[in-house]
Amino acid sequence: MAWTQDDIPDLTSRIAVVTGANGGLGLETALALAGRGAHVVMAARNQAKAADAEATIRERHPGASLEIVELDLGDQASITRAAEQILGAHDRIDLLVNNAGLMAMPERRTADGYEMQFGVNHLGHWTLTALLLPALLRAEAARVVTVTSTAHHMGRAVDPDNPHLDGNYGPWKSYGQAKLANFHFGLGLQRRFEAAGVAAQSLIAHPGLSNTELQSTSVTEGGAGRLGGFFHALAARTGMSPADGVRSQLRAATDPQAEGGEFYGPLWVNNGRAVRKPVLRRVGLGKAIDTLWEVSERETGVALDVAAVAASLDG
Repeated sequence: MAWTQDDIPDLTSRIAVVTGANGGLGLETALALAGRGAHVVMAARNQAKAADAEATIRERHPGASLEIVELDLGDQASITRAAEQILGAHDRIDLLVNNAGLMAMPERRTADGYEMQFGVNHLGHWTLTALLLPALLRAEAARVVTVTSTAHHMGRAVDPDNPHLDGNYGPWKSYGQAKLANFHFGLGLQRRFEAAGVAAQSLIAHPGLSNTELQSTSVTEGGAGRLGGFFHALAARTGMSPADGVRSQLRAATDPQAEGGEFYGPLWVNNGRAVRKPVLRRVGLGKAIDTLWEVSERETGVALDVAAVAASLDG
């Protein structure tokens, strides 16, 4: 039988953080988790949309336990403030869903000077995960789910000499790089969890072709070109609804049988039921992950050292 939201187990007393929870797949993730009893921290940049999203969830689940935290993944100071707010309210975090992202937009820079897609999709989540790591490791068996895309297949591993594609920018090239970084990040985090001997797990997921605001925004922004219009029209006609497209990341987040290092996506590449997918592109994988760690720490000044954090908690 196909896995659906009805298969999510009881999540009462679990603490979940979802980025981009104000719309699209993030809202659907928050809705499903709250509906099964989790306390959901809705981390989002647009606070008006976040308030509307909270109202939507409460209409479906009047007893939902929700909390809104302002988070701009394109601003490292905002990420630090959000992490401090979350850690101040919660000693542990059971689930972190790194969901928010941008797609194929014109060349822009974040508040810290990073190329926008790499900066938001990867570096923002890098810093957030690193700062929340103590709370994740205090949980009995936390999960971190990072959302990638089929576009990771067209991406190239991060070039340590030019991670922001200076003088070599392309909207889809940047998106592919960022989504491959998400892919490498999720797998690399699992390797570090295993090496440190902790119970936390890291998984990756992709939603396939889902009819969400991501498609329309890429067209509105004007950077996606003809491909943007094509995918927008295709998503409107044949794409999965957000409620269906979100199932891969929800399964990675909640299926008791799922394990760290696994990859979930639609059965038929961009459509279909949520299933475990093979992890491809293994040649050079370790080197690409190590390079991503080096570049991410260098660019943000934030270390993501699982073993060191685990040791500090034990001490």
